[in-house]
Amino acid sequence: MPVITISRQMGSLGDEIASALSRKLGWQLITRDLLMERFFPDIKPEQRTSLAESAKFYLSEYKDGKSFKDVLSESLLSMAEKESAVLLGFGSQLMFSGSDDALHIRIIASDSTRLSRIEKQFHLPDTSAQTLLSSTDRKHKRFVSHVFGKDSSDLSLYHLILNTDHLSVDECVASILSAFHEHELRMRIKSETRSEGALDHQSEMPVFKNPSEAEFAKILDMYHIDWKYEPKTFPVEWDSEGNVTLAFSPDFYLTRFDTYLELTTMNQKYVTKKNRKLKKVKELYPGTNIKIVYKKDFLELAERLKGFSAPEKDEEARDDH
Repeated sequence: MPVITISRQMGSLGDEIASALSRKLGWQLITRDLLMERFFPDIKPEQRTSLAESAKFYLSEYKDGKSFKDVLSESLLSMAEKESAVLLGFGSQLMFSGSDDALHIRIIASDSTRLSRIEKQFHLPDTSAQTLLSSTDRKHKRFVSHVFGKDSSDLSLYHLILNTDHLSVDECVASILSAFHEHELRMRIKSETRSEGALDHQSEMPVFKNPSEAEFAKILDMYHIDWKYEPKTFPVEWDSEGNVTLAFSPDFYLTRFDTYLELTTMNQKYVTKKNRKLKKVKELYPGTNIKIVYKKDFLELAERLKGFSAPEKDEEARDDH
């Protein structure tokens, strides 16, 4: 099941963002206190105190030869197999670093902004707020360093970093939700390609092969239709040694409609070839929705765009998948 981990600096509004996000998603918010109650129900008072005061104590034995860290990691990973959750702090981004279903978020703010928030929240003078901020930052960093051997400020650990100097809690939640839905879709396509025997061709940035594809993308954007460009390739013919000799890469995948579209705007011989590939895909990959957008349909849509220019005559030849 998908999870979202939230790593935050003190005074960055990370706790508020995690709480609002869990409400929006309807997922449980897992905090350090909840972890103690849920996964260490029989913990002794002195052990609880040691865990609160010493990061290294997480590496000491809890039971059956396993450390507190081991039990915590195993328990969280097992939980994630059954339910989704928002995980706040405690190095959760590293426990789930190998999971495709996890999205890792870092919430930050400038020292001056964080200091101002801490002064207001705890009604502290400047010097006391500065001492609290410095102490908490060191403690957070020391915990991740001692327990996981990593630097929590390492930007490569996160999918998304949000600066609340410039973003409100609601804006941050909206950004996380948008990133989460895109990430979830990408991981779903990746998983489907493995199970189907297809090839995952998702790219970081689409590079259209011809002007028609670029114009069609504009049409989809104009009507607020979410799309992916050539995210998947379907092998349809193999030689005697199992090598792929013919494959089909539909131009667009409409995520909301679970439908693949292939543009065919020019020469009839390419239409015939693509129809043959489409038929094979439907036979070999049951349940896959693929449609061909013909020249007439494409032009009717394209004419709605101001300044539309007709595609070059030889562009289809460059688009022979």
